[in-house]
Amino acid sequence: MSDAQVFVGIDVSQAQLDVALRPTDDSGHVQNDELGIAGLVERLRTVQPTLVVLEATGGLEVPVTGALAAAGLPVVGVNPRHGRDVAKATGRVAKTDTLDARGRAHFAEAVRPTPRPLPEAQAQALSALLTRRRQLVQRLTAERRRLQTAPQRIRADIQAHITWLTRRLARTDADVAAAMHASPLWRAPDEILQSMPGVGPILSRTLVAEVPELGGLNRQEIAALIGVAPLNRDSGTVRGKRAVWGGRAPVRAVLYMSTLAAVRPNPVLKAFYERLRAVGKAPKVALTACMRKLLTILNARLKHRTPWHENYATHA
Repeated sequence: MSDAQVFVGIDVSQAQLDVALRPTDDSGHVQNDELGIAGLVERLRTVQPTLVVLEATGGLEVPVTGALAAAGLPVVGVNPRHGRDVAKATGRVAKTDTLDARGRAHFAEAVRPTPRPLPEAQAQALSALLTRRRQLVQRLTAERRRLQTAPQRIRADIQAHITWLTRRLARTDADVAAAMHASPLWRAPDEILQSMPGVGPILSRTLVAEVPELGGLNRQEIAALIGVAPLNRDSGTVRGKRAVWGGRAPVRAVLYMSTLAAVRPNPVLKAFYERLRAVGKAPKVALTACMRKLLTILNARLKHRTPWHENYATHA
């Protein structure tokens, strides 16, 4: 076996897995099923890659990622955009599954992202419940808006669907609550997070399930991870406005709605928001800053395993 480092990129689709290796530039594909994944694992075991990078693509990557991790291979899922950006930077403007796999292999070699362990089965199940909850909320919101302008003839049908969605949402909320209560590992951080005024069960459980890094990062890292860190767009003498983007969009959406509610009862956030508005900051800019502050406080509370206390406002 050669001592040369080998980097593997995998493009994931429903039908197949396209695989590329660097620096040899070998490529191929296997079926995205149990037999194909098993064959891929055996092949990569003989290669002993330094790093395997694949795209996080809505859950299709979970079986192959789990199989590779179980085999002891260093694997990490990345944003699909990263591999495409590397390909464009090297002059590959065409897009095929093979080129995407090569772009991810190149990304693995150049950037070397840190392999991350897969969430346990319980964590994956809780995350799936929260994803399903978001889907139900989106459909319920759409149907309620549709009901406002719907012709009389179909209003009864829309109302029946709203009733069904409401029941399903309540059942899903109960399932999430039961899952949290059944796990001592989750119950303690959930109680710490919800001890803060304005933080309800949805934000708390979303953070526990989908941000396992919370409490283990510093304030800059956690803000960047969620996508509430102000990013500059400066070039030469041009100084652009700072903006937030990237990160974990579903978590950021829940954080936004929770902050919108928390700036009223939470004394720290309320004072901070009012101070920003008093110096001329736009409402949404001030609210985004409050999102970042709320996340920072929750990160610190979880890091030190200390719940919110009333006199915290005097020290904030």
